[in-house]
Amino acid sequence: MMTLATIEKVIKGWGAVKEGFAAYQTPLKLLEEARKMYPKEYRYTKEHEWMVFEGNRARFGITHYAQDHLGDVVFVELPSVGRTLKKGESFGVVESVKTVSDVYAPISGRVVEVNEALTTSPELVNQDPHGKGWMIVVEVENPAEADDLMNSEAYEEYLKEAGH
Repeated sequence: MMTLATIEKVIKGWGAVKEGFAAYQTPLKLLEEARKMYPKEYRYTKEHEWMVFEGNRARFGITHYAQDHLGDVVFVELPSVGRTLKKGESFGVVESVKTVSDVYAPISGRVVEVNEALTTSPELVNQDPHGKGWMIVVEVENPAEADDLMNSEAYEEYLKEAGH
């Protein structure tokens, strides 16, 4: 038969186990969220842009990390349809409450679509940087240019090594 003191020790012990378990679960949840944050099929630059192939086209935007460090985005300037971009060339500007930042083309191509929704709702960049906050679509000039971009795992490692 258990005494009241024994039952209290068991309950206190379980509380410590639960607290330890919760502390263990939090980093796991953060890691899981980070994995969702950077889609595996996307490619990433060291300047924190992303691109994803869509057939012979590619969609560009900025990463969750970039939008988080910019703060609340209040204005986005994007190129005109038809403009030809070279890899590494600035194609737009993102203005936030903190700063103004150029956005660079991860690969070369001709702009075929611009996210007009960002004109009236620039906050989409903050709310859904890898989805509704996309910026432009280009007709890809040379798909091999994406070979030196980072996959999601390499990008996450890059963020860790850079102290982000």
